[in-house]
Amino acid sequence: MDSPVQVTGPLAYHGEGPVWSPSWGGLRWVDMLAGDLLTLRSDGSVARLHVGDVAAFVRPRTGGGYVVGLERGLGLADGPDETPTALPPMWSDPRVRMNDAGCDAAGNLYAGSMAYDQELGAGALYRVTPRGDVTTVLPAVTVSNGIDFSPDGAHAYYNDTQTGYTEIFDVVDGELTHRRPFHSADGAWPDGLTVDSAGNVWVALNGVGRVRCYSPRAQILVDVDLPVRLVTACTLGGIDLRDLYITTSRENLADPEPAAGALFRMRVDIPGRPVLPFAC
Repeated sequence: MDSPVQVTGPLAYHGEGPVWSPSWGGLRWVDMLAGDLLTLRSDGSVARLHVGDVAAFVRPRTGGGYVVGLERGLGLADGPDETPTALPPMWSDPRVRMNDAGCDAAGNLYAGSMAYDQELGAGALYRVTPRGDVTTVLPAVTVSNGIDFSPDGAHAYYNDTQTGYTEIFDVVDGELTHRRPFHSADGAWPDGLTVDSAGNVWVALNGVGRVRCYSPRAQILVDVDLPVRLVTACTLGGIDLRDLYITTSRENLADPEPAAGALFRMRVDIPGRPVLPFAC
């Protein structure tokens, strides 16, 4: 396993949500509070597309284009580089914004929210079906963050950052059940996460400059240190899905590190899985 290398300059204020998809040519992530989608082109340049006040996450759609998390709801685009059309807001409270998201194998979108001031219990985790039906899966969360599923779909992993734990659910008849701790972040803030093809769980540990990989039995397999405290999210991509991409932030840092806001990449031994799209 290689050490992480810096891929871009510190071009994001709050980089988040990296996703690898051939539908837009490789890696895309968000500069969340700038409201921009960032796409890494094959020549190493980064294209920036403004979508609104907030760009919380992005996922490909099975019908083409993408779904993006906007400030209080979703936007849909029919092409990879088109500006999205906003859907009706999912809530009205201006103190609460959209945050991270992920999809299950059935094509449902799980999208979470949080208060701008991180008020305890002000956020929620929602499930949006391909038909557009919205249900609240978890009320009263604080900072709804990474969510992904085991390769067999039997478990879901989730971070409500304020808890200090990555949590695990059983997935029974498409429902998330038996919520319980999976592993403590050991004093850090668990942020974005991704699950590889062997079922290992990669978690960005915000505040300590680290990405950690857990086995399906919650054993720590590896800790990856980065030169940036605010490590926000990770995903597996590249042609063979063995490139671990890591996003970082300089949000609210009075004295940010030189690389804060940059994208990093490292090679790993076990590949990831193709991204699960929103079936819309």
